[in-house]
Amino acid sequence: MAFSVLISVYKNDKATDFRKALESVTSEQTLQPSEVVLVVDGPVPDETNKVIEEAVASSPESFKVIRFEQNQGLGAALQQGMLAATNEIVMRMDSDDIAVPDRFEKQYHFMESHPEVVVCGGQISEFIDREDNVVGNRIVPCSNEDIYKYMKSRCAFNHMTVALRRSKVLEAGNYQPWFWNEDYYLWVRLMIAQYAFANLPDTLVHVRVGKEMYARRGGRKYFESEKGIQKLMLEGGLISRPRYCFNVAARWGIQVAMPNGLRGIIFRAMFRR
Repeated sequence: MAFSVLISVYKNDKATDFRKALESVTSEQTLQPSEVVLVVDGPVPDETNKVIEEAVASSPESFKVIRFEQNQGLGAALQQGMLAATNEIVMRMDSDDIAVPDRFEKQYHFMESHPEVVVCGGQISEFIDREDNVVGNRIVPCSNEDIYKYMKSRCAFNHMTVALRRSKVLEAGNYQPWFWNEDYYLWVRLMIAQYAFANLPDTLVHVRVGKEMYARRGGRKYFESEKGIQKLMLEGGLISRPRYCFNVAARWGIQVAMPNGLRGIIFRAMFRR
């Protein structure tokens, strides 16, 4: 049962949160990875380096650490990490979240029994400060048909939950730098290639959020990123021109015209439970 875990960490990640994330995908899992690919995206504080050194020392045969001299962003980090992984199934994880103990066991067995599926994600709960301080849940569709329909309006995966087939990801061009949406950009390219998707109905990761998360989902640069993805979907035949125009207009209203505070209310009301 060989599979890899792919994580990227950078200077703004808190060492205590990073330690908890690493523990949740290694020693606390019912099915533990044979390889952890950790991309250190630029210089990080001494506390973070200490966590990395301790993790490697505890399991030197499992950890593969890649260090960038300068911060290059998540897309570039995941691109190099995917190339460095040696197993066909690669599980994504963020550096400050907490995986549930049986996450990998569920996803690995699903991927083994559904060889046609290239991306398998799951549901998330979102918390502030403590795991029991849950502020929302992001529920995404599970079947391939429903995922394709959902993707016509918004992203159908919780990125930190996905299991990937490495060979197919590389065939589609791998992760690539794309402002705040390197995952969405990859999913669309895999859709154009007509690969099969799935999400499990289970909550797989507890996601650490902050009050500033909705501010990051706005601004002209974020809008241009999403507009580019919508254009790719149009050109790839995934959406019609009327749908493209509607999606772009809706994103302009929410991401550019709307104040951060109101954006937060809209996101919680429409996209969270």
